[in-house]
Amino acid sequence: MSLDSAKAFIEKITSDEGFKERVMTIEDVAERLKLINSEGFLCTEEEIKAVSNELSDEELDEAAGGWRRWCWEE
Repeated sequence: MSLDSAKAFIEKITSDEGFKERVMTIEDVAERLKLINSEGFLCTEEEIKAVSNELSDEELDEAAGGWRRWCWEE
């Protein structure tokens, strides 16, 4: 697992509306992470959180419509 993969995931979810929809329609966090990993982003929830915390809330909200706040909540 890697931070580079987590960064690539964030870039993908912020730039690809269809991908973001697929990820966000899955309600279960474990299932959501399975999809992320199956798409080639071999990272953990903690790595995604660490990378997303490096960006400001404003940057993430503008890029992804607030996905970060929802992405890991159950």
